[in-house]
Amino acid sequence: MSQPPPLEVFSGDWPTYEDRIYEVYLDSLVRKPVSFAGRIVKCQYRPATRGKGFGFWHLISEGSTEDERTPDLRRCERVGWVAWLISNAEAEGVRWWRNQRGRAVRVVIWIEAESFAVVLEERPGFYLLKTAYWVKRHRAEDFRREHAEYWTRNPRNG
Repeated sequence: MSQPPPLEVFSGDWPTYEDRIYEVYLDSLVRKPVSFAGRIVKCQYRPATRGKGFGFWHLISEGSTEDERTPDLRRCERVGWVAWLISNAEAEGVRWWRNQRGRAVRVVIWIEAESFAVVLEERPGFYLLKTAYWVKRHRAEDFRREHAEYWTRNPRNG
């Protein structure tokens, strides 16, 4: 497996940094689409905020209320990792599994050594990128359990 792209480190000028990481998002996920399990991964644009697509904000910020999401520098630094992790979902050290969230079937792709996860939602014929985030220590145990339970119920053939 290749190494993840370099971190996009914040230099103190938020508007410039936001524009820079948005370009990384566009270049790695929108202009050059990635796929998972033979299906394209799409990014949600609408509703746009400050001229930037909806999906972008879910990669770089956290919070349960859309209008009150706050930037998370760990997410921002790793925006270039999203496409890389999706592309390396089958690599050693990367775990993935499906889970149910309400009616939605989601795929979690997690690289435990880097404490980073990407979440995709299954749609007819494609996946929708939902979010990506730094996995906090208390959540890692839940991930280990979910992964083990999924693959116990759905053993790989071969």
